[in-house]
Amino acid sequence: MSEQGVIVLAATPIGDSRDASPRLLDEFRQADVIAAEDTRRLQRLLDRLDVSSEARVLSYFEGNEAGRTPQLLEAARSGSRVLLVTDAGMPSVSDPGYRLVAAAAEAGVRVTAVPGPSAVLTALAVSGLPVDRFCFEGFLPRKPGERRRRLAELAGEPRTLVFFESPHRCAEMLADLAGAFGDDRPAAVCRELTKTYEEVRRGGLAELAGWAEDGVRGEITIVVSGASGDGRGVSTDDAVAEVAELTTGGMKLKPAVALVAERHKLAKNALYQAALAARGAGTS
Repeated sequence: MSEQGVIVLAATPIGDSRDASPRLLDEFRQADVIAAEDTRRLQRLLDRLDVSSEARVLSYFEGNEAGRTPQLLEAARSGSRVLLVTDAGMPSVSDPGYRLVAAAAEAGVRVTAVPGPSAVLTALAVSGLPVDRFCFEGFLPRKPGERRRRLAELAGEPRTLVFFESPHRCAEMLADLAGAFGDDRPAAVCRELTKTYEEVRRGGLAELAGWAEDGVRGEITIVVSGASGDGRGVSTDDAVAEVAELTTGGMKLKPAVALVAERHKLAKNALYQAALAARGAGTS
C-alpha cells in the first residue's frame, strides 16, 4: 500500500492488447484495489498481457457506480492505490468513472491517469474529416423521437461530431443523421478499430445508411463532418432565429425554413422541426 492514496484512471486497449502501455502493466502490479467495469474481462486482459496482480478486485459498472463510489473513495483516503479500468478505452468517457473523479475532487483525493487508447481519437484520426475542432456526443437516446430531436439541435454544429452506436442501431442512426444533416454530409463509420476486422467506411450519410441496412457488426464509432454553411457554420438556435425573423416579417414558415436551410446548407426537415419546437416553447 502506498503512503499517499491515489485514484488512477487507466486506459485499456480498445482492441489489440499489444496497445497496452508498459505503465499500464506496472499499474496492474502496483494497485491495491482494482475497480473494473467487468471483472471477467479484466481477468482475460491480464491473462493476455501475462500480468499477475495481488490487488483486491471490485466490480464498478453503471448499475453499482453510485453505491460503490464511497467505498473506493474511502480506500484511497486510507492510503490505497485504486486503479479504475473499463472494458476498453479511458474511464469516464461514456463509461463509469465520472462519479468517482467528482467525489475525489471534492474530497481532496489525488486523481491521475494512465493515457492510452481511445476510440474517439482513433476514429477521428482515420476518418479523413477535419480534426482541428470536434465535439463528442457519445451514445444518443435510444428512442427515435428523442434521438431525432437531439440531432435537430446539432444540425448546425460546425465542428466535426463523434458518436458511439451499437451495431443493431447503426443503420437507423445513420438514416436519422441523413435526415437531420442532409444526405450528402460527409461521414465515416469506423468499425472494430485496432481489431482483426477493422473497417473504415467513408461517404455521404445517405450512402452509409444504405450500406448499413444489410447489418453491421462490432464496435461502432461514427464521425460526421460539421456544418459548412457559409464557411463559418451556424448554430441551430441562430438558424431558428433567422426563420423567426422572416416569419415575423410576414413570410410563411415553410418558405422561411427553405430559405434559411439553403443559405446555410442545413437539412430542411431538421430545421423545420426545430422551428416548430421553438414556436411551441414560446407559446407555453
